[in-house]
Amino acid sequence: MTNETPKFLICDDSILARKKLVDTLNSLGYEDVISVANGDEAVNSYKTEKPDVVILDIVMPVKDGITATREIIEYDKDALIIISSSVGTQSHLKEVIKAGAKDFIQKPIDPKLLDEIIKHCLKK
Repeated sequence: MTNETPKFLICDDSILARKKLVDTLNSLGYEDVISVANGDEAVNSYKTEKPDVVILDIVMPVKDGITATREIIEYDKDALIIISSSVGTQSHLKEVIKAGAKDFIQKPIDPKLLDEIIKHCLKK
């Protein structure tokens, strides 16, 4: 981490979900948040912004969260990616963990659980 507080990159095709996640992160004390709408933007933003934590939706147009996870991990094997999705099938979960995601949180996101996951992942 370059700063005292981590920089976040969040990616969801729903503008409402992005706003809610930004608000949740802000309420938890995380102010440095970049928001994008698809996996392609997430991969490009990861390379330019160098965030400490990435929170990705799975199902998105242009490039899904699984593909974006693979590409980010290919670029940076130590990337800290948390998958956030309402579509939590076992096959999706296995696929994103295999692709390199560190954790998963089900939507709607519980702020307390999200904070625990973030803190746990940052300790690793």
